[in-house]
Amino acid sequence: MAPKSEHLMSLRAVRQLRRIRAFYAAGVLLWAAAAAWTGWTHSGGRQMWVSLLLLAVFTSLLATASLWLHRLQATQGHQPAHHAAPRRAVTPRHVNA
Repeated sequence: MAPKSEHLMSLRAVRQLRRIRAFYAAGVLLWAAAAAWTGWTHSGGRQMWVSLLLLAVFTSLLATASLWLHRLQATQGHQPAHHAAPRRAVTPRHVNA
């Protein structure tokens, strides 16, 4: 069983990786559109190659973040987070018979 601080750190890491993965996915879409547009208007020009380079950078960042997230979730297992007190059956402490 991992210490509580490690569990919280891994939860934060998962949350941050999900956010950054969404950011990289938006970057991939943006640079794919930019590369297509500049390829259409300036085929073979410097702007097209820069757009393709940035598309490759964001694609590799997205792949890396997705891989890290997958590995982090695999090592974490599917243990539920314990945010609340455990549920116990309510039993009376003193029974007056």
